[in-house]
Amino acid sequence: MITMETATRTATNRSHEEYDGGSTAVGHVTRARGAAEKYDGGSTAVGHVTRARSAAEKYDGGSTAVGRGSDAEAQQTAWAIAATVVDPEIPVLTIEDLGILRAVQENEDGTVEVTITPTYSGCPAMDAIGDDLRAAFAKQGYKDTRINLVLSPAWTTDWMTQEGKAKLQEYGIAPPSGRAAAGGHSGPIRLKLAVKCPQCSSLNTKELTRFGSTSCKALYVCQDCKEPFDYFKVL
Repeated sequence: MITMETATRTATNRSHEEYDGGSTAVGHVTRARGAAEKYDGGSTAVGHVTRARSAAEKYDGGSTAVGRGSDAEAQQTAWAIAATVVDPEIPVLTIEDLGILRAVQENEDGTVEVTITPTYSGCPAMDAIGDDLRAAFAKQGYKDTRINLVLSPAWTTDWMTQEGKAKLQEYGIAPPSGRAAAGGHSGPIRLKLAVKCPQCSSLNTKELTRFGSTSCKALYVCQDCKEPFDYFKVL
């Protein structure tokens, strides 16, 4: 099984040139490259794994061992295919950007198991994400994909990648400011940070309602440019 931490570690130690002509992983690598080019403008499969670095540093659950069903390169390829799937509610973000992609394992029989964690319990997007994952692997020749939905540890905005936060800003959604409180509600109370307007970068903003277009976002308005915008809450 490859997790976010494993994907990053192996990607930085091996170059794309290591996939030689006699490797059984070559077919998967070629398929992953095609998927990556479709979703990310020419990025390679290794590129998807490398971009998991910031999220991998935050990963704090699950095994980091490579599954015995396939070698490290094939596991990286499976991860790269899963990492092309986008969030249906915020299509500029992949599930890797959001940090909800937790682990991918290719088994000896050719099946793939993908572990994902919802942003909150009951998130309606998870069914669509599961269907998109199955479709992405089926298109690359994998015969069966199983989706494991894991609720513990609970998802946090700390798992989002820096690249993902930058994409939110460009898309017009203010990314989470600060980190989630360690230990839930115990310990010191966090000070609320000002939310920067994604349109004009002003800090003179005001919350209109705690819940915006989805439960994980709040609706704000900029007092300077007068534009309303969603803010991805720190969770």
